[in-house]
Amino acid sequence: MAKIKIKLAKSYIGKTEAQRRTVEALGLKKVGQVIEKEDTPQIRGMIEKVKHMVEVVE
Repeated sequence: MAKIKIKLAKSYIGKTEAQRRTVEALGLKKVGQVIEKEDTPQIRGMIEKVKHMVEVVE
């Protein structure tokens, strides 16, 4: 399975509780942090919910 890198580009302060939980579930805690996850439909769905806060590097 391919891996994707996800970077938290914007803070989640002031966002909805669901968006905050999604960012935390992805494993992102600080702005600028980059994590590597498996490219699955579940991860893609989480990224889609918070696409205005994260950047994806394939």
